Amino acid sequence: GFGAAAWKVAPRDSFIGWTPQERQRNLRLIVNNARFLILPWIEARNLASRILSLAAKRLPQDWQIRYGYKPVLVETFVEQERFRGTSYRAANWIHVGETQGRGKLDRYHRHALPIKDVYVYPLQKDFRRRLLALPESG
Repeated sequence: GFGAAAWKVAPRDSFIGWTPQERQRNLRLIVNNARFLILPWIEARNLASRILSLAAKRLPQDWQIRYGYKPVLVETFVEQERFRGTSYRAANWIHVGETQGRGKLDRYHRHALPIKDVYVYPLQKDFRRRLLALPESG
């Protein structure tokens, strides 16, 4: 499943190199891969990385049709204690760091959530330029 990107993710934001204003303006150009599951009894060589690669190729066109614009980057979070992120690495996603275990509702810095690895996948070669750009006038 794909959806809206996380508001603030230090490793991702550092990887992009944007300011808070640039993030606010262009965050919509990032899509979050919120769910990815292949049931354990399914056995097919390279299935996970192939699905991730096919989804990344299809996502920009589907997003354009549904929302009227193409995203330039996909992010995902992999819980360290439960998973290794092997499928994402095999599909050439880039590990950019890890979360602090806070989540979007942790206003009091309790760090009560599991630590997750942060992976990103550029959908366009010039993704940084697009994420740092001013909105196109139309």
